[in-house]
Amino acid sequence: MGKQVWKPGNMLYPLPAVMVSTADKKGNDNIITVAWTGTVCTNPAMLYISVRPERYSYHMIMESGEFAVNLTTKELARAADWCGVRSGKDTDKWKETGLTRGNAEKLIYAPVIQESPVNIECKVCEVKELGSHHMFLADILAVQADDKYMKGSGKFELNDAGLLAYSHGEYFLPGKKVGKFGWSVKK
Repeated sequence: MGKQVWKPGNMLYPLPAVMVSTADKKGNDNIITVAWTGTVCTNPAMLYISVRPERYSYHMIMESGEFAVNLTTKELARAADWCGVRSGKDTDKWKETGLTRGNAEKLIYAPVIQESPVNIECKVCEVKELGSHHMFLADILAVQADDKYMKGSGKFELNDAGLLAYSHGEYFLPGKKVGKFGWSVKK
């Protein structure tokens, strides 16, 4: 079996599709859909998002230093895509998508998206200018999770939420479970 070599930048790997909500200090807010995101550290809890400087939300994140990562589901797929292809310069994404602004627990400016099953409130601690995108490295200040995905044991059943993945211009739902952490060495 052979492999083809692709030049870097041809995004062929699956990534989460999330909606990021942010605001500037004057009260203007926006939603931007990003796929360039992920966890970078457990303790302290940190994540990153990467955003192009020419995007409307970029200056808001730079000014306020905060944003919320709102996980997307099958039910939010249309809104996530719409927020990814329309600019907040030209339209009110909240109004057009019917999404609801929610209050963050720890953030001063950025709202959360109430329809999202998980809202991760973030404070920027570093900006790395990497080229086409700038990476916002952020401390996680709070996480809001929908009660309907809580198990009696207190475990959050994130897999039941129907989260979206993004791969090469298409949205997908997660597939079938093939194992769990440590199963390869369990006796």
